Amino acid sequence: MPRKMLKLSAIALLALVLASCGSKQFTQGKYDDLSEDRLLDDKFNESDMRQIAETMVDSLIKSRLVAENPRPPVVLVTLVRNRAAENIDMKSMTDKIRTALIKSGKFRFTEKESREEIAGETEYQNESGYVDASTARKKGRQIGAQYFLTGEITDRVQEVGNKKYVYYKATFNLVNIDTGIIDWTDEKEIRKFYKKRGVGF
Repeated sequence: MPRKMLKLSAIALLALVLASCGSKQFTQGKYDDLSEDRLLDDKFNESDMRQIAETMVDSLIKSRLVAENPRPPVVLVTLVRNRAAENIDMKSMTDKIRTALIKSGKFRFTEKESREEIAGETEYQNESGYVDASTARKKGRQIGAQYFLTGEITDRVQEVGNKKYVYYKATFNLVNIDTGIIDWTDEKEIRKFYKKRGVGF
């Protein structure tokens, strides 16, 4: 009987050890403060995105374009490229910049992605016969963009021994569509340091 109990205890202990080694589930959470930097790994993160967006928005709002234009310039986001080795969501980046600039009241934006839908809806309102002509949107009333917002992000990684430096540089431009001249540009540099820890046994 004691041997049987000992065997059962050993099996129970083994099961407990195996369970503790298995994948753990996150069962409880809370909202985190987005203004706090969280460097959980060595990848591009939301804090990097926020710093870049804030730099560009602040620079654009204070630029001479705002002072020299009696009306908010109309901008089209295009040719924003990720030249970094890792995957970076450039659309989220430009959406963040665009949202802040629209809220500032200093810039207006037109969107290339919605052109086909706008054209289709305008055609429907004017040609289908189902829409009151007095309320139908007319062709030829769209506002043309004055500037392209272009940009890119590059990176560089340096590893020496147990030390690692990750460097990002984001550059954005406003290109005058009439002249092709870059009327505004700015850049943001970010460098992060990591130290590899030894793994204990």
